[in-house]
Amino acid sequence: MTLEEKLAHLQATSMEEARAEGNAIIDNYRDALEKLLKDHKEEMRWQAETRVKAEQSNARHMLNQAAARTQLELKRKTGKIQVELKDKIFEEAHALAQDFMKTDAYKDYMVKSIRKAISFASGEEMTIYINPTDEGLCAGLEEATGTRLTVSSEDFIGGTRAVLRERNILIDNSFKTLLRNEYDNFLFGGGGIA
Repeated sequence: MTLEEKLAHLQATSMEEARAEGNAIIDNYRDALEKLLKDHKEEMRWQAETRVKAEQSNARHMLNQAAARTQLELKRKTGKIQVELKDKIFEEAHALAQDFMKTDAYKDYMVKSIRKAISFASGEEMTIYINPTDEGLCAGLEEATGTRLTVSSEDFIGGTRAVLRERNILIDNSFKTLLRNEYDNFLFGGGGIA
């Protein structure tokens, strides 16, 4: 083999080894980049999923808040309407009580109410009050019940009130108290007035 042939062979072998080393370096670099790309894609997918979940959660939270505000506003409006209706109902009840007080049935009611108070007192000293608007009925009621009545200085719409001072008892059969108790206990949708 000549020197030139040896040099050509050496050059060919060196070039082949250099190409092999270069290809190996390029392959290793490509593998590293592909792994880096794969890891980056997984990280981005995880971040995107996390972001989507966070946005979904935020959207649900905002929807729940909006629903709660709407429900609260609806309850407030419903409550306001119920109070208005309740007031109207009891205005009508007050008017019906006023109409009732103009009947003979009211006089009978007063006599029964006074007699019940007398029976409850069992001879104990008691003051029985009637409403100022019933002052015209006073003489007839005293005659029918055989007891002295006092016209109250306070307007309690109608009915009677009796006070047993020794036992510190108030028997309150006034329409004002009866209407107030019904008003306070009144509920819409049942469970209210029996």
